[in-house]
Amino acid sequence: MSETTPPASSGSTPSGTSKPRRSLHWAVKLPLYALGLLLAAVASVLMVVAIAMAMAYPNLPDVSDLLDYRPKLPLRVFSAEGTLIGEFGEERRQLTPVRDIPQVMKDAVLAIEDARFYQHNGVDFIGVGRAALANLGQLKSQGASTITMQVARNVYLTSEKTYTRKIYEMLLTFKMEHLLSKDQILEIYMNQIFLGNRAYGFAAASEAYFGKPLQNVTVAEAAMLAGLPKAPSAYNPINNPRRAKSRQLYIIDRMLVNGFITPEQAVTAKEEEIHIKRGANSAQVNAEYFTETVRQLIYAQYGDSTYTRGLNVYTTLRANDQIAAYQALRRGIMNYERRQVYRGPEKFITLPDDPQGLEDAIDDALLEHPDNGDVLSAVVLQASAKMIRAVQQNGDVVEISGDGLTPARSGLADKAPANTKIRRGAVIRIVQTPKLSWEITQLPEVEGAFVAMDPKTGAIRALVGGFDFEKNKFNHVTQAWRQPGSSFKPFIYSAALENGVTPATIVNDGPLFFSAGVTGGQPWEPKNYDGKFEGPISLRRGLALSKNMVSIRVLQVVGAQNAQNWVNRFGFDADKHPAYLTMALGSGSVTPMQMATAYSVFANGGYRVNPWMVSRITDQRGRVLTEMAAPTLNESVRAIDARNAFVMDSLLQEVTRSGTAASAQRTLKRPDLYGKTGTTNDSLDAWFAGFQPTLTAITWIGYDTPRKLGSRETGGGLSLPVWIEYMRHALKDVPVTEIPVPEGVVNSEGEWFYTEYTRATGIATLGVDASMTATTEPQVIQMPAADERKQILELFKN
Repeated sequence: MSETTPPASSGSTPSGTSKPRRSLHWAVKLPLYALGLLLAAVASVLMVVAIAMAMAYPNLPDVSDLLDYRPKLPLRVFSAEGTLIGEFGEERRQLTPVRDIPQVMKDAVLAIEDARFYQHNGVDFIGVGRAALANLGQLKSQGASTITMQVARNVYLTSEKTYTRKIYEMLLTFKMEHLLSKDQILEIYMNQIFLGNRAYGFAAASEAYFGKPLQNVTVAEAAMLAGLPKAPSAYNPINNPRRAKSRQLYIIDRMLVNGFITPEQAVTAKEEEIHIKRGANSAQVNAEYFTETVRQLIYAQYGDSTYTRGLNVYTTLRANDQIAAYQALRRGIMNYERRQVYRGPEKFITLPDDPQGLEDAIDDALLEHPDNGDVLSAVVLQASAKMIRAVQQNGDVVEISGDGLTPARSGLADKAPANTKIRRGAVIRIVQTPKLSWEITQLPEVEGAFVAMDPKTGAIRALVGGFDFEKNKFNHVTQAWRQPGSSFKPFIYSAALENGVTPATIVNDGPLFFSAGVTGGQPWEPKNYDGKFEGPISLRRGLALSKNMVSIRVLQVVGAQNAQNWVNRFGFDADKHPAYLTMALGSGSVTPMQMATAYSVFANGGYRVNPWMVSRITDQRGRVLTEMAAPTLNESVRAIDARNAFVMDSLLQEVTRSGTAASAQRTLKRPDLYGKTGTTNDSLDAWFAGFQPTLTAITWIGYDTPRKLGSRETGGGLSLPVWIEYMRHALKDVPVTEIPVPEGVVNSEGEWFYTEYTRATGIATLGVDASMTATTEPQVIQMPAADERKQILELFKN
């Protein structure tokens, strides 16, 4: 049997020979090569990053400044009681130490922004990994910025998305974590972050959106605020309430998942109705005209730093008085507006049929026509002669019928012009009545002003410069120069008291006639407002009934030049009151603030005090920078004798007792009320100027471009009700004040006289003939002197 050699197995080699090397398969080599290249690339990138960081680190800003964090702080204006009534500055901000930030607010922020804030060292690598994995499975990327990284970006960097900026952000993050404590970083974040509506920081945002201090926020409110940092405009509860609500619900869930709240708290928070602040001054003090005037005063002193150094300005204004003044003036103007012709809807829009399109169209329209205080905007869904259905900005549907349609009947008529016709898609205004029904209305074109001040100190207690600051920023209290009409007569009468005239002096309320020969043109015959003449009456009755003929004759006795010099004592500008007989009818120019100053002279016993607003200025730490003490009344500021003021008070009290303002005492049921109505020619201006010895208040109503208010509109009918409503509040707890009788005044048979006049010598007659009655022919005035002729010419022109 022959011997054969078996074949070699695959695992063996012939004796004395080496095993041949087999190369790796390409499918194995390729991934290895790729891995090697990737590792090399990563190493290179890390080296580049390391070098870049090493080079960048020395150029980083000095974050030690954050140890004494001082953001730009706005100018803040407070009432006398300490109520915040205004803020000015590019940034609304309230620097709040972390210890004063409520835990619920911190928890809400951590839950949505950085739940592991107190565990990581600035960069949350777990969060980065989680975000990276999430981003692989969805189109929309998730971020992993920690609170520290956001602080670094917001304080020192821009928001541009570049690698260089990211490197600086990480370096600053590590540097801040090394230098600052976690609480310090969180404090900076919660004060620095922009949250929309010009609010920086959560304290300012709480005031801006809810009108309440941060310390008082609920879980629901904290969750809504915590949703703002991601996108302040998208999640703004004022402009985008639905999106804000959606994000709030998500944050409440995150708070629950992270153990910050209990399931019960989560349910309660989701169901809580949040009341969002509307408008610029949600505290409802509505002192925009006042605070703007204060801002101008502070800027004149501190310049541009006014808006950044955190000045706190404490003023003389009383918050409750201001609210009462604002409401009284608006109510008076809206009552006038009810008597005007309906001018039609503010806009017409097309309403889609689909529910979502309808909702969006209404939202867009009402954003362009926001609510104006209690004058609300609405879009008409259905309209007929008997009923209007309209939807408000908050989604509520209201029905207007019956008397609520009366102010706009002309817009519901079948033949109403297209521009005034109320129909589906019309944007209208509505108000709620005291009976809680609805009434259609319109934003007024007429304007008004109201100012109240302490007559003994000049401290301004309330100031409303117009119907609505956003609509018209012109401050009618300080800037509007208007004819005072009959409200100026008391100053002429005051001058007359120094010229031998007394309250008992008999003056002829008879017609006056200035012939063409006197005027140099057409003849002129002045009239009383009511067109009636009473014949010989006392000076007291003449002022109470506001008789023009009496005032003209009184001024003739005083002399126009003497009267001009006299009224200057009250704070009026002489050049605004030419020395002509027209002064008797109040044809000069005054501002409501001047009238408040002037009437305060009567109220305080004859002293002229200048109005003022600012009592104290402090810095952000409460250190007093300026403090103003209330001025004291002394002879250096005396304008008229005490006895002149006292007798004038007696005359002005008669106006509110039996004259054109008798409704004042009748309504308020107190005798210590003094004042004078004023209505100019053609009813262009309506005034009431008056006081109680502790408070002077002035009301004016008129059009910016003077035009007739209406043939039946007077100071007593338009402005006096505003004054009464304000005084009902302001004098609620003020006891009746009796003005003491000064030296030099005596009472004889119920009338007041200067001691040098007896009743026998104090009853003179002005322009009165024994045969004159109220029905006689006009007294023809002959004035041959050139200066007197000039007076009549001026009177004729006006």
